[in-house]
Amino acid sequence: MASCSMASAATGFMVTPPNLTSNTTTVKCTMVMFSSKNTTSSRLVVKATDEAAPPAAPTMEAAPKPPPIGPKRGTKVRILRKESYWFNGVGSVVTVDQDPKTCYPVVVRFNKVNYANISTNNYALDEVQEVLE
Repeated sequence: MASCSMASAATGFMVTPPNLTSNTTTVKCTMVMFSSKNTTSSRLVVKATDEAAPPAAPTMEAAPKPPPIGPKRGTKVRILRKESYWFNGVGSVVTVDQDPKTCYPVVVRFNKVNYANISTNNYALDEVQEVLE
């Protein structure tokens, strides 16, 4: 593993601000210098300008959240998708994706597994029906 020291890698490194000319503002010098001497303790010298901080952005009021879509988490639902292994079966809702672009936002978990040993599946909002216990 190779190692290097910052002082030896940056010998003679200097940063200066661009030349700005303006009638109303004064630009102070900003400079970073590394010593080229090989000493056991290295020192970094940084000088910065005293400029005023930019004004804080006005605080935006949070937009009201839209009402949640789909059944709540933990709700028992009946599956209405005919080609599903769990058709007319009852499972519990794990999560509902709130993105309106998602095709199958409702994740349902079942007690019994299908042929692939899987016990969860995603369904569209119109493929699940809440069951009253």
